[in-house]
Amino acid sequence: MSTRTNDDETADLLRIDRWLFCVRLYKTRSQASQAVSGGHVHLNGGRVKSSRAVTIGDQVVVTRDGSTREYEVVGIPTRRGPPGEARACCLETAASVERGVRLSAALRAAALSRPVSDGRPDKKERRQLRALARRQGDGADFD
Repeated sequence: MSTRTNDDETADLLRIDRWLFCVRLYKTRSQASQAVSGGHVHLNGGRVKSSRAVTIGDQVVVTRDGSTREYEVVGIPTRRGPPGEARACCLETAASVERGVRLSAALRAAALSRPVSDGRPDKKERRQLRALARRQGDGADFD
């Protein structure tokens, strides 16, 4: 029969997948584990397995949705608590924050350059589109 004690040693260590879940970078622990095994999470510059322990001072790089975020581990959470507790356990690097700001500005600019549709064309607009296509010799049907 083995009992777990909460030594200082075990309090400073936590599996990478559980840490990602506890600091709310992933919604579920299985998503965090899949990201780690898929190579989207690097610890101290290297690819790791889900069972790898995280300690205070480690550098974690997470690639998600086309963007890369870099975090420094400043605390080991005891549970998946409220967002305030989660934010206290990791610190995003200044370079990562700057990249995020530039990416969001680029996405906003791209969204503004896209034409906005009023929805599906009505009967009159479909007739005009067909006439335009016939004039251009396209022969496309817009029904």
